[in-house]
Amino acid sequence: MKRILLPAGGAVLATGLLAAGLAGTAQADPQWAFDTMAKDAPTALETAEFWLGANYKTNNLAKATPYTWETKATPKLSVGGGYTPDGKPGSVLPTGEGKKATSVVKNINLPKTIGKVFFVDSDGGLKWCSATSIEAKYRNLVATAGHCVYDDAKNSSVMDKWIFVPGYYQGKAPWGVYVGKTAYTHYDFAAFEDRDRDYAFVTVYNGVQVGGGSAKQVSKSEFDKATGPGKFVDTKAIDEKTFIAGREKFGENGPYQSKAADPKVEHIAKPANVTGANVHDYTDEDGKDGVKLVGVEVVKSVYTAAGDGLENGNQYVGKSDSKPVPISLEEYNELKAKKADGNFLGELTEVKQGDKVIGWAKQQFYVKKWVKSTVQMQYWVETYWLAADFIKDTGRLGDNVGGQGFAWNQKTGQKVYIFGYPADAHPDGHKAYTGVTAKWCYGTTTGKTYTHAATKVEEHVGLKCAMTPGADGSPWLIKYSNAKRLGYVNGVTSLFGDQDKNNRYDLSTSAYFDGETNAIYTKAAAVWSGSIVK
Repeated sequence: MKRILLPAGGAVLATGLLAAGLAGTAQADPQWAFDTMAKDAPTALETAEFWLGANYKTNNLAKATPYTWETKATPKLSVGGGYTPDGKPGSVLPTGEGKKATSVVKNINLPKTIGKVFFVDSDGGLKWCSATSIEAKYRNLVATAGHCVYDDAKNSSVMDKWIFVPGYYQGKAPWGVYVGKTAYTHYDFAAFEDRDRDYAFVTVYNGVQVGGGSAKQVSKSEFDKATGPGKFVDTKAIDEKTFIAGREKFGENGPYQSKAADPKVEHIAKPANVTGANVHDYTDEDGKDGVKLVGVEVVKSVYTAAGDGLENGNQYVGKSDSKPVPISLEEYNELKAKKADGNFLGELTEVKQGDKVIGWAKQQFYVKKWVKSTVQMQYWVETYWLAADFIKDTGRLGDNVGGQGFAWNQKTGQKVYIFGYPADAHPDGHKAYTGVTAKWCYGTTTGKTYTHAATKVEEHVGLKCAMTPGADGSPWLIKYSNAKRLGYVNGVTSLFGDQDKNNRYDLSTSAYFDGETNAIYTKAAAVWSGSIVK
């Protein structure tokens, strides 16, 4: 069993992952590291909406491409000696088969637990790998490759916007999406990118569906009673005649609505029918038929030229401004600047005592003018909609799809199924898979180990398999039951090899799951996550 030790003196690398992971007893024997992904419910909900699209808009799942990591250029892997377990073999039983999907799922003979993990890599690309639900105390755990969780280009920080979609098919998430909460991996992978520890276990929040159901038109009373973000109103412009008919049918609280837009105001000549007896009809707050007499600020010369009397030029000075009004120096300077820009029409003066300035004052001037305001009415009818599944908690991962068992320190040479979503082309350019549906390989693992210096691989287990990248993170299941569609995770796809050198992948490899893998799994499997929907 290979082991990378800490530097002498106990120095710790600044990966951002290890401070908490090395606490307590783990510091004496550092096996595991962990990192927070979506830190809280609002962050997790934003992540889900990023992939599914809020309010039935863009779905980014279908835009993602397979995460190729460093697998494309992997040449023939060398064969080494057999692997020596670090303890007795052990296993954890799988969870039940889970609930029925809310939409059609293809390839029903495949395990319900498998799916894709989606994330945003360091280049901002939308990427995916393969993964599976695995048994855990709170039924909330996903197993996949370490390189599908931790980004080498970002100093081993976790990928952004990480989610798991079990049963993924053509952009659909039949059981919802499960946002990653906390990622657990081996210390050697987090700190040193040791591919012999290329695995990770991720706790996920309860699943959610965003915009997962069709919108339903409802009555105004149903709409008013409903709560939550899944309610919205559509409006359609109508004419006054339709508005009046609608109001008569549904009443003032119905869907037929109106409002006055900003009025059109214009200066007009004094109306011919204005006399001293009825002038008050035009000078109140609302005026008559939109016509009224208003005070308009002007410069002093215009004010002086205006005649006196209501029936003539209607000269008027505001009561408070019939003489200069004292102001502060601060207001004086502010108004002086506005006057220079043409935004203040009054007069500013310095109040002096002898040659000394003892204060400041302003005076503004007004004349009355006739104006007419024409009210522009707008009419529309509303329709009310509810989207019942707009943001819906679909429950725990394991309750919905079950969870594969887990096994460690198993003998090699066993029968293994690999389930994943291969998509990338072979090295020669041949594209055998689309990544739309899950595929599988079956065979016997070799008793020898595989090595590859460029990726620091010294002890991988291998299986003949023609899957291509996209299947990264695919679960390796031993003792798999076709009837129950359950088995035991005993590896995850890490590398793809071309053993006969014909530019076609013919080998998949996985880290060997030993006692240290079990320690990390056990740590992750005991962590609660919860719901992100109130």
